[in-house]
Amino acid sequence: MPTLFSKIIAGEIPCFKIAEDENYFAFMDIRPVNTGHILVIPKDETDYIFDLPDPVLEGLLTFAKPIAKALEKVVPCERIGIMVAGLEVPHAHIHLIPMTGISDLNFANAKDAEMDHLKSLADEIKKQL
Repeated sequence: MPTLFSKIIAGEIPCFKIAEDENYFAFMDIRPVNTGHILVIPKDETDYIFDLPDPVLEGLLTFAKPIAKALEKVVPCERIGIMVAGLEVPHAHIHLIPMTGISDLNFANAKDAEMDHLKSLADEIKKQL
């Protein structure tokens, strides 16, 4: 059965897409830990990130890098944190989260985002790519 993320990639579930290529997909998290929280996923439906083939894992970070740089230009922060939790959805993914301190990576802070705000952020981030 396809994962939630595979359904997003297929367009069955709407999202605010940031970037996509033949192997990877990035979109805004609708329950962000901080403003600008982005999910980056391989299109390959593998549950555990460390089960990804090495080239796919390497490519995931390479794909995420310009997205993180664009995000830094749009959301004021000290840096973009990267998190791998891997329990929420059985599809390997990384979280790009703007942060000014380590406490900004606390998933207990996640809250539903306003869709208009997510769309606006996504548009601004895409302009920086």
